Amino acid sequence: MKLSVVILNYNVRYFLELCLRSVEAAIKSIDAEIIVVDNDSSDDSCTMVKLQFPNVKLIENKENHGFSKGNNIGVAQAKGKYLCILNPDTVVAEDTFTKALNFAENQTNVGIVGCQLIDGRGNFLPESKRHIPTPKVALQKLTGNSKNYYTNNLKPNDVGKTEVLVGAFMFLKRDVYNAVGGFDEDYFMYGEDIDLSYKVLKAGYSNYYFGETSVIHYKGESTFKDKVYAKRFYGAMEIFYEKHFKKNILISALVKTVLTLASKRIPVKESEVLHSKESTVISESVDEQLKYKIGNAVTISDKLEDIPSETQIVFDTEFLSYKTIIEFMKTHNITKQNTYRIWVKSSNFMLGSDSSTGRGEVVSF
Repeated sequence: MKLSVVILNYNVRYFLELCLRSVEAAIKSIDAEIIVVDNDSSDDSCTMVKLQFPNVKLIENKENHGFSKGNNIGVAQAKGKYLCILNPDTVVAEDTFTKALNFAENQTNVGIVGCQLIDGRGNFLPESKRHIPTPKVALQKLTGNSKNYYTNNLKPNDVGKTEVLVGAFMFLKRDVYNAVGGFDEDYFMYGEDIDLSYKVLKAGYSNYYFGETSVIHYKGESTFKDKVYAKRFYGAMEIFYEKHFKKNILISALVKTVLTLASKRIPVKESEVLHSKESTVISESVDEQLKYKIGNAVTISDKLEDIPSETQIVFDTEFLSYKTIIEFMKTHNITKQNTYRIWVKSSNFMLGSDSSTGRGEVVSF
């Protein structure tokens, strides 16, 4: 088998369904499997997977094991030569995996391959490509200087080496994953992607940012930035520094200072959320239920041209490809200032997110 896509889920049933639909479309020409590991969700995620995706291998954990252990459980049952660790609140393009496979197959000594991540408004997420957050780099970022935190020499559409990739999309050989021990289970949530990236580098492999394919990441949906988030995130970073950078008393003191100062800056201020007065549904047909749920003045169109600014655009996934949706969001995010919803017509729901720091919105009908 060529590829195993491992998705760890926790209480994001609708985002998981959309993710699985996009993944199924993306593996049609690949010898691949999908493994969903559910961390004891209290919603109907598992029932949905069993009913709608019978070919997906579902692992139902009886407790929430966290990100690292949950993914390790899934990888332990994977059969693919390659793995893709994928968040459930993502949407991939139809050619995402074929492009990533072709790229990885043509590299020597390849470690982890990441891709271009965008949020629910089509904005590029800079954490798609990062440097190792040494105490010095972390302190610089804390003071507003992110020059050495992100891999800024690479543009969003570029391809090149980077040090750290984000856990929402990590593509690598299963042998490499196992050789470095997979995700470190000392991390419950956050920091494990940095740790894995660093372990792969230390093992002599090269990590790559591959900007020629884009994936939506509804960042903020799987987790919410509050005091619990702050405690877990900076606790994870403390684990990382103790494992990899605890060289002397001065370094330890600097780490403690950075983490203490950083934790006081959370929660992050919400980005501006636009409230669109009108909606345009891109589809061949729309029922009255959808019009009622949208609530705004609704225009129906089968074309993506000449969409007005400050409009909520609803994409019908039965009419448009995921790649078309993703590319439209990327190219119109700045000039149009639109908001976006993806409509899964057969399951009667739509979802999206207008902020990269807050929870997404799901409307079912």
